[in-house]
Amino acid sequence: MKVRGLVTALNGNKRYRFKVPDYAIDHLVIGGGLAVAQRLAQTFPERSTYLVERHDTAGEETSSRNSEVIHAGLYYPPDSLKTRLCLRGRHLLYARCQAHNIPYRKTGKLVVAQEAQRPYIESLHAKAQKFSWPPHSNHAEAHSPVLPTKLISGDEAREMEPDLHTDIAAALWSPETGIIDSHTLMESLERDIAESENGELVYSTRVVRIDPSRNEPGWIVQLVTGDAEEGDALLARTVINCAGLTAPFILNAILPESQRIPMYFARGSYASYRGPGVKQISRLIYPCPAVGKDSHAFHSLGTHLTLDLQGKIRFGPDLDWLGPPVDNDPDFWQKHLVPNDSRLELMYQAVKQYLPGVSQEGFQPDYCGVRPKLVGPEAGFQDFVFRRDKTNGHGEGEMISLLGIESPGLTSSLAIAEYVVEDLMGGAA
Repeated sequence: MKVRGLVTALNGNKRYRFKVPDYAIDHLVIGGGLAVAQRLAQTFPERSTYLVERHDTAGEETSSRNSEVIHAGLYYPPDSLKTRLCLRGRHLLYARCQAHNIPYRKTGKLVVAQEAQRPYIESLHAKAQKFSWPPHSNHAEAHSPVLPTKLISGDEAREMEPDLHTDIAAALWSPETGIIDSHTLMESLERDIAESENGELVYSTRVVRIDPSRNEPGWIVQLVTGDAEEGDALLARTVINCAGLTAPFILNAILPESQRIPMYFARGSYASYRGPGVKQISRLIYPCPAVGKDSHAFHSLGTHLTLDLQGKIRFGPDLDWLGPPVDNDPDFWQKHLVPNDSRLELMYQAVKQYLPGVSQEGFQPDYCGVRPKLVGPEAGFQDFVFRRDKTNGHGEGEMISLLGIESPGLTSSLAIAEYVVEDLMGGAA
């Protein structure tokens, strides 16, 4: 399967002319990078940090359209940023939940395998044993495993979850996996920013043009609020591009046309479930993803069972690559967020491989989300990317673009902020 990448750039139609900036700020966070903005405001209280979000609330695109799972860090290559930041982020997230009374539950997860899939979970287990604590971890933690897992038999898995299929021959138990109320998490980060000395949250405001400054180090960014025709320009000494699905669209505005980055979009649909075959389930259950030729194991972890904090069961997400339109509208994916029943049959067929008692009638469309992808379906693993661009040859005026921040982005969010602020920007330096 091949999907065309969407290559387009902010203000590509030259709609917005250059404007002289009206004022200057130290840090501009574009998009829903609440964790990054909170970390900046906390680390640099004497400097101004603005978060500009085009929607009227935070998390309208990816943060509120996912499984709300706190991932343990099982799936990605050991030396990848996804693994490092997921392991660190999981620890930071549980700590923040406890400190700020954010609802969460450490449910644990079973990755279930039929006999032919046993090597897959055995490899996950072997990999987990080799992980070491990531940078910034507390030395006291080093005496315990960073990612505890246990291989169990199919019978042991059915003792934990009796509804599992008798074909399940083995499972990997991951006790560190959990679920979180992502909206309360976002509210807590917003509160920290709003209460900080020089932090500002600016909603319903979109970036429409960005240029390197010729006079002093930084970026001249034009902003338009609401339905206004024109807006204001500011000088941002540092820009953090956290625009998620449209982060490459923002970045492409400062790149030569031949170097622009294509965007790929993969929709995931979720189904709610009310019916037989799941009566006693209290843990997350993941099947083994497809592996081998033409599989998408690194793009999707299979149609899994998740719970929310009220005990509601959902299945998903599945994987549906979206081809961009002829007009190259970067927001075309928004038309694909309305759930429908077109995927329910496939989801039902996938789920009954490990939960045979479910009924097709119990599946109902729930919601959809779209993953920001940097590569198409034919490519293999793609790590998180943190790209750094400067306004001049002296290394001044930085833009840091966070690209391909899909799963495990929510789990990694606080570690991503730590990585950007402490490692890339030098922390308190």
